[in-house]
Amino acid sequence: MFSIRLGRSRRFLLASAALTSFTVLDLPAALAQQGREPLPPVEVSPNQSRKQAKPAGRDAQSARRAAARRPVAASATPKPAVPAAAAPTPLNSNAVAESASRLGLTVRETPATVEVISAETMREQGYRTVSEVAQGAVGVTSGDAPGEPAGFSMRGFTNSQINTLYNGIKIGPQNMTSRIMDTANLEAVEFLKGPASLISGEGAAGGAINFVTKQPHTGPIRNEADFSYDSLNSFRAHYGSGGSTNVQGLDYRFDISRSSLNGFVDDTNTKTLDVSGQLNYRVSDSLKVWGAIEYREDRGKAYWGAPLVPISFSGSHATTGIVSGNYVSNFNKTNLGAVTIDDRTFNTNYNVLDNRNVAQEVWLRGGFELKLAPDLTLKSQVYGYGAERTWFNNEVEAFNSTTNMVDRERFYVAHSQRLVGNITDLTWDANIAGFDNRLVTTLSSSYLDFVRPGAANFPGDSVSLVNPDRGFYGLLTTQQQTARIDNEALSFEDRLKLTRTFALIGGLRVEHIGLDRNSTDKNGLEKAGFPFTKDWAPVTGRIGYTWEAVPGLTFFSQYATGADISANNIFLLAPIQPLDLTTARTYETGVKHLFWDNRAEWSFSAYDILRKNVYAAAGGQALNIAGRQESKGVELAASVRPIEPLRLWGNIAYVDARYADYNFVGGSFSGNTPPNVPRIVANAGASWRFFTSWPVELGIVGRHVGDRYNTDANTVTMNAYTVGDVYAFVDIPKTVFNAVDQARLTFRVRNFTDKRYAIWGDPFYPDQILLGAPRTYEISAAFKW
Repeated sequence: MFSIRLGRSRRFLLASAALTSFTVLDLPAALAQQGREPLPPVEVSPNQSRKQAKPAGRDAQSARRAAARRPVAASATPKPAVPAAAAPTPLNSNAVAESASRLGLTVRETPATVEVISAETMREQGYRTVSEVAQGAVGVTSGDAPGEPAGFSMRGFTNSQINTLYNGIKIGPQNMTSRIMDTANLEAVEFLKGPASLISGEGAAGGAINFVTKQPHTGPIRNEADFSYDSLNSFRAHYGSGGSTNVQGLDYRFDISRSSLNGFVDDTNTKTLDVSGQLNYRVSDSLKVWGAIEYREDRGKAYWGAPLVPISFSGSHATTGIVSGNYVSNFNKTNLGAVTIDDRTFNTNYNVLDNRNVAQEVWLRGGFELKLAPDLTLKSQVYGYGAERTWFNNEVEAFNSTTNMVDRERFYVAHSQRLVGNITDLTWDANIAGFDNRLVTTLSSSYLDFVRPGAANFPGDSVSLVNPDRGFYGLLTTQQQTARIDNEALSFEDRLKLTRTFALIGGLRVEHIGLDRNSTDKNGLEKAGFPFTKDWAPVTGRIGYTWEAVPGLTFFSQYATGADISANNIFLLAPIQPLDLTTARTYETGVKHLFWDNRAEWSFSAYDILRKNVYAAAGGQALNIAGRQESKGVELAASVRPIEPLRLWGNIAYVDARYADYNFVGGSFSGNTPPNVPRIVANAGASWRFFTSWPVELGIVGRHVGDRYNTDANTVTMNAYTVGDVYAFVDIPKTVFNAVDQARLTFRVRNFTDKRYAIWGDPFYPDQILLGAPRTYEISAAFKW
């Protein structure tokens, strides 16, 4: 059966390649046709993700300088001017996020809630990792639980209920494939809220988050370098360069970053390395080709959390305001009663001395964009991805109220993942009965091979709560699991402008997913029920409208659907689990308003999401069928610059998320809130710039996160917290460093009140809670030339 599916998947890939090859071979006919009407230069979106609108003045001037130093083309045919891009707005709504739509719409033109956080914002706010970026987004929380780092919560959904994309490409469930990622090589992070299967496929019940690497630009070469160091002895360094080469039509981008982020817990750190590069080559005004490569690795010693401890045991060392509630240990079943975090464990590492978390990842991507006719554009990209990941840790830290010791248990797992695929878009701009219309047809296919050696035995021991003897991993016995997945999808997305200000926007996606699973024991013998094969064919879509009632004021509404695999992890799906689909739908309406000569902007949305046939972590590593998950909420964001020196911004999100029909033998969780979902999330910030000979800016940012639970049982509460950062930076005049166009020194204090709080709880390890970092001081320098 596997060979049949593999053959089918390869035939599909070959068919996609054949289609694109045929089009390229027919290039002379296409060029002959376009001779009747000169085409503007093609703007390529090689990663099929987003374009950031920028002011036209400097870019146009740069383009003229670049053209002046390039060889003159043989043809003297004049080329039409490229339309000026719109200026950035306070909420970045002029950005184009293709993870939200393939129609090339701006955030303001999309009938959904979309947020694009740019590289400039990441630098100003000091976001070092993608988890920190998420914490600044509207209604989004995040945590770096070592078993599934870079996990997110959004609109009542968490982890693999949110698709994580890399330049628009999904590599698998977040809780299996994501890693801690530095932001230095990123151009933007996109957040699409609500069911998003139309664009990114199955799995996007809560939305999608897309990481976009930096891309080439046309114009003079620009270089940048960044350095930072903090009071935990962490450092980051980055160098990037991009622009036009001496080869006519060839642009490049190259970035390399290195970081060593030390944790506040003893003997914990994460070291990252990211090298990325891309070439864009404009063959003609109607054709661009491009290629990109990226290598990422991270190596760390992990922090798995602080154990929940009985208040009666901690005594004077018991803390308040971090956690509350009563708890019976999921691991050793002893009753802890009212629990706390013992202040003697704030910096304690319970992991074994020889622990390690390691990942190495390689991306290869390439493609082209071809203007077949003035109203017809073909884009295609092929990609390959490979990853090797390893976890080798003590992962359970459960206080035992009988022995007053911390019970521990080891776990080992490794991943060897290979993914190849193709995405091809055909965009047609037409006039239907006098109405402007754009239709995008997308054909995509991929094949994934996933091998997972894992532990067959789980060594364990018990250590003291204070100053534990960490020891070593011990004896390891392994077994192996495999998953082979082929995926084919055909989607259509259309925008029909009924008037100059009112547009209908909709789409449909038909997807096929084929799975082959096998699992063997430590002796290499197949387990009961293995191997097995399963197919799914979800159909998902979106229909909505946008109405610009007055210039700058846009109303929108949408109905969208999503689908994902039961148990929410196709890599580990077992034959004894129900093999049907989980489905989701959303109703959403809202408004986006840009006014005051682009100095102020706000947005509001209200939504109702229902997800059916849900698998959930009942506590520990047991899964229950939860029936339904309901989520209703509102989001509000605003940013304004009332006077030139002052900038104010803020956002707030409220969500009521709960289970329904969640009954099981011995109880019911109906009405309970899913783990890591706060009702209230709010951010606010202000900055003041002093326009002196050495310009200085002072800023403050605050964040509030409401109460959350660490399991479906809702017995232990991670209490609400409010934290804040302050920063100051000075821009050094060019006269000081003649060779540098821009130089900036920044001093930042993170968590300046030194608040102790619970940032995340892993529902698969409910005996322990991850704490947020204490106050840290950071100094950084950035240069551009």
